[in-house]
Parts: sequence; C-alpha cells; structure tokens
Amino acid sequence: MKISIFWVCLLTFITFSFNAQTPVVTGRIVDAITNVPLPQVKIATEGSFTEVFTNPEGYFSLEATNFASSEIILQLSHPNFLSKRLAIKITSESKDLGIIVLQPDPFYEKAAQNSISLTDAEILQEEAEFDNISGLLQASKDPYLNAAAFDFGQTFYRVRGLGAENAKLLINGIEMNKLYDGRPQWSNWGGLNDVQRNQELSPGISPDDYDFGGLGGTTNILMRASKYPNNGRLTLSGSNRSYTGRIMATYASGELSGGWFYAFSTGRRYSEEGYIEGTVFSANSFFVAIEKQLNPAHSLNLAAIYTPVTRGRSAPLTSEVLNLKGATYNPYWGYQNGKIRNSRMREVKEPIVMLNHIWILNSEIEINSGLSFQFGEVANSRIDYGGMNIADANGQEFFYGAGSNPDPVYYQKLPSYFLRFEGDENFEKAYRARQDILTNGQLNWSGLYEGNILGVDGNAIYALAEDVNRDRLLHGNSVLNWTPHDHLKLIGGVKFAKLSGENFARIKDLFGADRFLDVDIFSNSAQSDLRNLNRTVAESETYKYNYIVDSESWEGFSQLLFRKDKLELSLAGKIGAVSFQRTGNYQNGTYPGNSYGEGEQSNFREYGVKGGVLYKLSGKQNFQFNAAVLTNPPAYKNVFLNPRVNNLLVPEIDEEQIFTSDLSYRYRTSKFNTRLSLFYSEIKKITEVSYYYTDGLSGLGRENTRAFVQEILTDVDKQYMGLEFGAEYQVTSTIKLKAAAGLGEYIYSNNPQLKLSSSAFPEKLDYGQAFLKNYRLPGGPQNAFQLGFEYRDPAYWWFGASVNYFEKAFIDINPLLRTTNFQKDYDGLPLVEYDAEEARDLLQQEEFPGYFITNLIGGKSWRIKNKNLGMFVSINNLFDKFYKSGGFEQARNSNFRTLKEDRARKMPVFGNKYWFGQGTTFFANLNYRF
Repeated sequence: MKISIFWVCLLTFITFSFNAQTPVVTGRIVDAITNVPLPQVKIATEGSFTEVFTNPEGYFSLEATNFASSEIILQLSHPNFLSKRLAIKITSESKDLGIIVLQPDPFYEKAAQNSISLTDAEILQEEAEFDNISGLLQASKDPYLNAAAFDFGQTFYRVRGLGAENAKLLINGIEMNKLYDGRPQWSNWGGLNDVQRNQELSPGISPDDYDFGGLGGTTNILMRASKYPNNGRLTLSGSNRSYTGRIMATYASGELSGGWFYAFSTGRRYSEEGYIEGTVFSANSFFVAIEKQLNPAHSLNLAAIYTPVTRGRSAPLTSEVLNLKGATYNPYWGYQNGKIRNSRMREVKEPIVMLNHIWILNSEIEINSGLSFQFGEVANSRIDYGGMNIADANGQEFFYGAGSNPDPVYYQKLPSYFLRFEGDENFEKAYRARQDILTNGQLNWSGLYEGNILGVDGNAIYALAEDVNRDRLLHGNSVLNWTPHDHLKLIGGVKFAKLSGENFARIKDLFGADRFLDVDIFSNSAQSDLRNLNRTVAESETYKYNYIVDSESWEGFSQLLFRKDKLELSLAGKIGAVSFQRTGNYQNGTYPGNSYGEGEQSNFREYGVKGGVLYKLSGKQNFQFNAAVLTNPPAYKNVFLNPRVNNLLVPEIDEEQIFTSDLSYRYRTSKFNTRLSLFYSEIKKITEVSYYYTDGLSGLGRENTRAFVQEILTDVDKQYMGLEFGAEYQVTSTIKLKAAAGLGEYIYSNNPQLKLSSSAFPEKLDYGQAFLKNYRLPGGPQNAFQLGFEYRDPAYWWFGASVNYFEKAFIDINPLLRTTNFQKDYDGLPLVEYDAEEARDLLQQEEFPGYFITNLIGGKSWRIKNKNLGMFVSINNLFDKFYKSGGFEQARNSNFRTLKEDRARKMPVFGNKYWFGQGTTFFANLNYRF
C-alpha cells in the first residue's frame, strides 16, 4: 500500500513538472508599411540583461523567468524604425503577442547623407586636423547626438572636441581604425549605405559588447547576411555636394533551405565636378556576404567589401585669393583637351575580406570570432617640378634644370608679392598678376608638356607623381559574451593586428618625356638611392623614397555588467602592446648611415580601466556617471621623424595618458525626452610630427635661415570640458519640437617641447617650450546650438526644419611662432626691435565669426501593394551663409621681424589659409523597396 502511494505521488509530481513548463512571450514583428518580416529587432526587458532578436522571419521567443515583478516592460528597437515599449503581465501561461508592427522612422533617411558628409570630412582631414567623422558615426535616437551628426556635422563640429582617432569603428566586431593615424578610412566601405543600417552605438566611454572602446565612443556595423530582411532596394540620388549622382542596388535573400543566407549591394557615385571647382569624383561600391548556419550553435559569415574611389582634392585659400576667385575656387585643376584634370587626385583601392564565426554554446554563452584581411593601395598625386639633368665639367659632376612651381596662386604669382616693399611697389606686374588670376587662374597643363619639350638632354622637368601607401593588414578577434544571470553579464575578448605597409613615390605621367632623374633638388641634389646613382625612372616606376613599416599589436579586455531594476554598474579593463619598425629599401644620400635596411623597433604598452554607474530615480529619470583612466600608443605617423628618408625615431616618445569622466541626467516620458551631460577629459604626453617650409630660424650660425623642417612637438597636454544638452517634445501625434546645445572649451593645457629636424642642418634645433597653454584647439566650432521641429503625417509624408548657430571656432596655430625662436635673429641673439606688446598682438589666435545655418528635410512614402516607394530631400544652409570652417597659420615667417613686416602690409604675402563651408546644397534620394 505504501509503495502504491509513493508511485502515485511521484507520478503526480512528474506530471505537474511537465505541465508547469516555463512560460514564454512570443510574437512576430513586421514593417508597418510593407508587412515584410523584420529580422534583428531587439526585444529587451528593462532592468535585466534578458534580450532576444527576431529571426529572419521576424519571430521572437522570450522566456519569462526570473522576473521579480509580475509585469515587465519590453523595449522593441531597430535602427531604422521607431522604438516601441510594451507592458506585459507575466503569468504561469505563455503569451503570444501576435503581429507587432513597427513604423519606419522617416528621419532615418538622414543616414543617406552620411556618406556625403563623411566624404567631405575626409577630403579636409587629409590636409587639416578638424574631421568630424566620429560625430557622424554616432547618429542615434539621442536628441543631441542626432543634431551633432546631421546638422552640426556639416560645419565639422566634433562631439566633445574629439577627432575620429579617439573613437572606434568596427565592422562585424573587427576594428577598422588605421594604424597610420588611428582613424577609420570611410572610403574603404563608402557608398554601401543600404547594408550599413544595422549599427550598434556605445557613446563616449559607456560599455560596449565588442571592444573596450575609445574615448569618443564605439560603433559596430553589423554586415552579416542573416541580419538583413528578405527584400531588395533600388536607390537613385542626386546632389551638388561631393558628387552629383548615385545609384545603388541591394538584395538580401533571408533564410534559404539548408540554413543559407546571402546579401549583396552595388553602387556607383560620380561627379565631373563637386561643390568645389575641379573636385572630380568617381566611386564604385561592391559588397557580398554569404552566411551558413551549420547548426543551431554555429554560423559562419564570409563578407567581401571593395569600394574603389577616385576624387580630386581642393586647396585652402588665403584671404587674397578668396577675394580674387571666391570660396569655391580650387587651384589644383585646369582644362586639358577640354576636360577637367585635377593634379591632386586621391585613389583608394583597398578590398576587405572578412570571416566571422558565431558560436552559441547555450542561452547564456556566445562567442564571436573574426578574421579580416585588407590589401591594396592608396595613392595621392602631385606635380613634381624638380626634374634635372646631369653634366660633367672637367671631371666635376653637376646638376642643372628644374622648373618653377606650377601652382597658379603660388605666392610669387600673386599681386601682394609685387607690392610687398613699401616705396618700391611694381604696380604693373601686380596688375598683370591680378588679371591673369581673374581671367584664368587654373593649372596650365599644356605648359607642363611644353616645359618638358624645351628641356635639354631628354629628362623631364615636370612629372605627375604619386605618393603610394600599399598596406597588407590582418586583423583578428574573439569575444566571449556570458550572461550567468539575468542581472549579470561578463564580456571578454582578445584582438590582434599585423601590418606590413610599403610606402613609395611613383611616376604616373612624364608629360611627353621619357625619363626623370631621381635626385632631390631640395636637398642639395642628394641621391634618392646611393645604391643606384643618377638613376632615371620611367612611368609607373618607383623613385624618391621606398620603405616598409611593420607593426604588430594585441589587446585583451574584460568587462563586468550588473543591471537591476534601479541600478546599473559596469567595470572594464584592458591591456595591450604595439610595435613599429621601419625597413628602408633606398639608401638616401642625405642619411646614408640610417636609411637603408632595418631600423630600431619602437615598442609601446597600453592599459585602461573604466567604470560607470546608472541610478534610476524612477521609470522616467536617471543619473549616470562614467570615468576612465587609460593609455594609448601613438599612431605610427608620429613615431618616425621622417620615414621617407631615414629610420630615425622621435626621441623620448611615450604613450598618451588619458583621464575622462562624465555625468548625465536623463528624463523621458511618452512626450518628453531630454539629456543633460557634463564632461571633462585630459589627454597628456601627446606627440605630433608635422612638415613645412619656414624662414627665420635662429641658431643656425648662418644668414640663410630657410629650411624644410620636421617639427617634433612632444609632451603635449590637451583639455576638453563642456556640456551637452538635447531635448525633444511631442506636441501632438504629428509635431515634435527639438533643441540641442553643445558648449565646450578645448585648449592646450601646458607648454610642450619643440624641436626641429632637417636635412638642411646636421643637429636637431631644440627651442625648448612652445608657449601654447590656454590657446584653443582647432577642429570646428566649440559651441553649437539648435532649435527645430519635425512633422510626421499619418499619410507617410514628413518634413522638418532646424536653425543652428555656431561659434568659438579658431585657427590652427603654428607652435614655432610661440617659442624663443620668435624673439631671436639668425645668430641666436635677441632681435633689437622685439617688442613684447606687439608680439602679443601678432600671436593672438584668430577666432572665426559666429554664424547661423538653416536646414530643411522632407520626404514621402507610398505603399504599392507590398512594395514601398520612398523619397527624401534635404537642403543644407538654406540662406547660403558664408563661413570659415577651418584654417591654419602659415609657418613661412617664423620670427618677430618677418611676421611683423608681413602683417603690416595691406595684403600679407603669407597670410592665414582657410577652408570654407559649403553654401546652399541639396541631396535628393528616391528608393524602391521590394
């Protein structure tokens, strides 16, 4: 009897256990317009790490266990759609939410402008230090970051004053920042907007699921085949910015039989001339991804990206040239056979192949591993006018020839050059120079051919050369994501990179000549390679310099996250190392003992610790505090003195030391969304190497004080502090008001050390401190403000407008002018006429005037059966406001005497050079989704 009772009880318990299965919440999410299922929609529960993503058919299933409350809040989010919050009652029974529709965010089409704005920023960042790419990549649903990306970005505003080298850009979890300068090169995947919409953003030093992150935030672009919905998209675009036309075609298969997925995208962007004169643009884009789900635990994704681009660059202008030719003038181009030809072309051809393995061990552990290989080259063209010939006189070898600078606005061709001496002006030549620039002012291509024909002995005087960087870069990483508890998550990862970068100059066009003599006219006719004396080179052959930089780096990081109803904590750390070594392929005539063969290896270490706390006062408001201490190794462009001609390393270079913190308050309801943040950052021990020609150097012991120099600025400290504010208010179901502001003070916070190196003098010139403390950092406006509105009609049309004000933008100062050299004559003695009060006026940093810019956007969507036709139009700078977007002080006059003389002229010969913002521009986009 007892045995019978036991078995009855056991059977009853087992039956109850099987019937008491874990309740689940299920549903299917679709596009509200097309009814197409949406994959990769994130369904997260507030107050825990419990989250799932919809599958390729839009379905999701969420286990409703371990919740402290009987009611949970589900957050449904996707980068291209309006987010939705759902309150769900938890019971012992499963719940099917059925079909859930997400409304497309009409303003996500702003992202279509990203490639245009990024291209503009890249063109400028090649010549100056005020790119805003990191801000453009941080477009999100945060009001301030949205304003910074799409409205402030056109003026090269930097979020928290930081450049792209301070942010991390990942594709499928693999870092894309270049080792050369620490910045991602958007050209490597530009024009693929349709397959780059799945972005995960971690702003600032907030926790990230793939990387320790950078000071300026981390963005991961998901480009896996399984993450795209099963549809196609055709896009036509027109603009008057970087390019005039664009066409794109994209298709994703969704899940096929056998667990296969594929996606591809191709496009073309083109322009005979952009907003700036002579800026030709031609780019093609190709992307393909194939993914195989081997089983529920393992997936492999193979992706290939190739986006070759060729574009013409533009030049900064002095006020004199601006007054003569206008803000869109560009001296780099001229007509050849009736067609525009730009002498400063940039060609980027660097394919990327990427393999990712996704291993889902169980519901708690996931490991993402990846390998990427990038190869190809980047080439920047320029005119070399130093071609010469060789002769022998009584057994003595000598060189002769060389041409004049063909730049149509070279300082010796400007009116100011002929009027520079008061009382001895040459008005006739000044008038002729002015008329020549006004009537023509462009590069004379036929004159280059004629110069080579008239040259003697057959060697070219002029040649079109290219500076080529040919990288082979291998990246790898593996990241573990472990959620042992609904309120606890551990992330850890390792990554490595191995670079072999070949750098050389190459002859592209000899303008009708056969050969070019490979000696350097600017270094006393020094041989480029002593192992090949008096070598002459033909088209497509290398010359001038040829070297390889090898680099290896690794980094490991770990991160612990805790999330409860009212409290979120994070703690992360990293360690790593990087090395650089130059190997010279030429034995340079100026540096015969340290230019050929392997140089000394330079090694750096890095570490970092960061943490954050978020406290929720209620479901509507919270406070968040983040802080970090870390080091970063220098980019290799600042490790070598002059890698084109020698193996020398920058002396006493060290890792950058960084401290940062921020405090934020957020308030959010169904109608009102706002954030206010205060931030403070220090970056210390920065090293910067720059190159320029200057006159007025002291301590040389000679009256000739001119030289082409390498400026080594070490122990540079920079300080960034300010506040960010963003707010949105939903006045009605169709009207939203928005406001944003960024106020910053970004300064040099110490007086760094300055040395000069040059082939013109044997030893480095040590000028001690450069008195830069409290000067403002360059890089676009430091203050920005916005007021605007958006209207969204239920019939799927929308428009918006914003008024933006910018101020506190400053010229990039020349550090050499702020050293003791400024006060001294060529013999090292003080200048007799030096006056401290006048010097203070001469060295005052130029601040650009503030300005307003008004922008408009609008669009319309039409549903055609289960297809969608969409249109988007934006107009920037509606009232054609003229403004300076950046600039720098020329370094030609490096002491008090010469600078004072030049500034006293009605039109300085070596005045500041500027870049200017674009006037009224438009972008129009038409797309068809099927």
